[in-house]
Amino acid sequence: MRRLLLSLCTVLLFGFHTSAQADGLVKELKLGVLDHDTDGLWSGFNREGGIDFNAEIILNHDLAFWGGVMSPALGLSVNSQGDTSKAYLDARWQTDLSDNIFFALGVGAAVHNGNNKLTNVNRKALGSKALFHFPLELGYQIDERYSISLFFDHVSNAWTSSPNEGMDTLGIRFGYRF
Repeated sequence: MRRLLLSLCTVLLFGFHTSAQADGLVKELKLGVLDHDTDGLWSGFNREGGIDFNAEIILNHDLAFWGGVMSPALGLSVNSQGDTSKAYLDARWQTDLSDNIFFALGVGAAVHNGNNKLTNVNRKALGSKALFHFPLELGYQIDERYSISLFFDHVSNAWTSSPNEGMDTLGIRFGYRF
């Protein structure tokens, strides 16, 4: 599973540049470093450690919605210590708060390689392999191509099964628009 996640991350990081320019499929690539299983946020506590390397592509299929733009996003977060990693697909809404400041949030689904039940006190018990994914981002558009942002996301099964310890990440991401 770890090898599969690393392969997917490589594809996300390097494989879309050519195709994005060729057919306009990908609008933006985001790369980030996130604190894994951040304590004191939505999930309330942490069990796991390390950092997550995050890669996300935002597809070029926009829908004007509620003063912003809704776009599909596909992402991957790989944990540096071999703890829980995840892949996700979201509906992502973004709006500009000013000329350079943007805000985004989303809802989607995630799959992970972590534990469903509490079998190790140092690993979260997420209750299900399929989870809900809720991202939130506040960023600064440096110029027409580059951005930097503060990124938060939460995954949980929303009490569709038990246990439901959930997991949060918080960190910084850099964006590149094609």
